[in-house]
Amino acid sequence: MKILHLEDNPSDALIIERGIQRQGIPATFIQARGPSEYSAALQAGGFDVVLVDNNLPGYSAEDAILEAKTAYPDVPVIVCSGAALESEVAASFAAGANDYVLKDHLWQLSAALRRNIKPPAPVVAPPQAAMMLLVDVVQKLSLARGLDAIVDIVRKAARQLTGCDGATFVLRDGAHCYYVDEDAISPLWKGQRFPLETCISGWAMLNSQSAVIPDIYKDSRIPHAAYRPTFVHSLAMVPIRSYAPIGAIGNYWASEHECTPQELMLLEALANTTAVAMENVEVYQNLERQVRERTRELQTVNQELEAFSSAVSHDLRAPLRIMNAELDMAREHAGVLPASSVARLRDSTARMGSLIDDLLRLSHIARTELYLQTTELSEIAGKIMTRLRNAEPKRDVEVSIAPGLKVTADAGLMSVVLENLLSNAWKYSSRRERARIELSSYVDGAGRVVYRVQDNGAGFNPNQADRLFKPFTRLHDARQFPGVGIGLATVQRIVHRHGGEIWAASDGRTGAQFMFTLGEQT
Repeated sequence: MKILHLEDNPSDALIIERGIQRQGIPATFIQARGPSEYSAALQAGGFDVVLVDNNLPGYSAEDAILEAKTAYPDVPVIVCSGAALESEVAASFAAGANDYVLKDHLWQLSAALRRNIKPPAPVVAPPQAAMMLLVDVVQKLSLARGLDAIVDIVRKAARQLTGCDGATFVLRDGAHCYYVDEDAISPLWKGQRFPLETCISGWAMLNSQSAVIPDIYKDSRIPHAAYRPTFVHSLAMVPIRSYAPIGAIGNYWASEHECTPQELMLLEALANTTAVAMENVEVYQNLERQVRERTRELQTVNQELEAFSSAVSHDLRAPLRIMNAELDMAREHAGVLPASSVARLRDSTARMGSLIDDLLRLSHIARTELYLQTTELSEIAGKIMTRLRNAEPKRDVEVSIAPGLKVTADAGLMSVVLENLLSNAWKYSSRRERARIELSSYVDGAGRVVYRVQDNGAGFNPNQADRLFKPFTRLHDARQFPGVGIGLATVQRIVHRHGGEIWAASDGRTGAQFMFTLGEQT
């Protein structure tokens, strides 16, 4: 066997060469250290397989694959990489790679060479070829790190395994079948959804069994109207996972064909492997999500520790300084404090008490277990605005609360969110002759429901928007708008605990808007 090897690291090249030979594969190597040597070797020819690295500066694995496949479409190309990032694996297979193996697992490379280099004699029987193809697909699925990669591998493999004229990849979407993708001689149903009870893929999922139909127009399970515009005459549909199927793989033939037991066995093996790959992807993505959430929690804890240190060193010390000054004055006046000093002491102690209460509240929210239930935001907001009106009945405030705003969330914590946001809107619009406060919702470009509290009050400097949610940070003079600057930090913590986001907008003149989401809703 002659191998054209594109590898710019001489040490790696030597390790790979010796590793292959130790596995009992007699091979000679044509070494190429860079793109120019590689192109020259391709022009010279005389090799059985191409082995390429994926980390050459300015020349990607996809470039090398495309150049090789353009010159020799039938010569296998194997990527030998030091890493297996999802994007790189998908890009290599999309460019035409026959295999993708890791340098740290040279037994995979040996197996890939044996799979892809077919001896001229004897001729491999079709069943053996199909089994070899299935083994190849299993390895590709084991490297897949996303649903898109799995779908791409499976839709192509389904056609290759049975020689059919079309294949579809179907996922269960609640009470519907969703035709995710297809590989066919003409369009089928890509991107469409059908009720489970009305299509054969749904039948396969609901009954957890395969369906083999030689003539679709003689089977009552087939919605004939949906098939007439297509080329399909015969089909085989297998569920993805035998227990509680999560999808199905469909194979279609343009002429009458009864799927053989061997073809059905291959398709069912492909479906079972697909189920494992999808479960592995789910586990992988869950682990990534948990790491991201843990990282965010640690960042939040660090930010709160910094805020607490700031509060202790500044905000809590300020009232103490006032009290000490007043006590010193009392000593100078033989223990007699004037009324103004007593008032300042009371204000200072009240401020310190408020700061401590807010710190405890923020800490409590971090530890509170969420109790998710259907929560009426409109109803909560109405009660809050009634309390605010009763406290200041002389204010002229126009209030607009969108009806029927419901979320799945912790009702108690949602009350805290709206209490802070609406109270802020009430406070910062107090200098308007006619104030306006609104609670509404809209759907953004990503399909998320966004809840919005807006007012026509003082607003804030948009260049300082990133400071709004930091504890004990205020953008307005406390003499104009009293407060300690922890309410929005509390709101942000609650929203993040629900898997959502919160942000604010203002032009600094015509009021402020606070928008938040609440993660997945059921």
